Amino acid sequence: MVSKRFAVVLAALILAALPALAKPNFSGDWKLNAAKSTFGEMPAPSSMTMKITHADPKVTAASKSSSERGEFEISATYTTDGAPTTNQGFGGNPTTSTAKWDGDVLSIETKGKFGDNDFTMQDKWSLSEDGKVLSILRTFKSSMGEAQQKLVLEKQ
Repeated sequence: MVSKRFAVVLAALILAALPALAKPNFSGDWKLNAAKSTFGEMPAPSSMTMKITHADPKVTAASKSSSERGEFEISATYTTDGAPTTNQGFGGNPTTSTAKWDGDVLSIETKGKFGDNDFTMQDKWSLSEDGKVLSILRTFKSSMGEAQQKLVLEKQ
């Protein structure tokens, strides 16, 4: 009788833990909340939206932004299994990204060129518990130095 109760309790604990084991799904239409974001040395965009389609292990992110420098659109596809993906960066230069899970955080490292400068961009994507806020901690590194941003996007 004791082993049967133990099995029932163990099964209940496992079922209760399953939602916690599931990875976040970033799918949705997102809009930048500039007031809650920080841009460091870089100029803030006047607006930014992202459309994310996420069916693990594939993530596609298309962003549109406006700033004093003009309108920008960029799209990238990643796989969360750590396999490298190649995308087109600003100025038509190719970039190579690797994405992998670090607990509930999606870590994406992108390497490429901007003009004659090699750069590395490290993103850490996290989702609020209610799924309505996407935070992206971003670190840029190049021969010109290092910069950090925190982008806070709200689900539309």
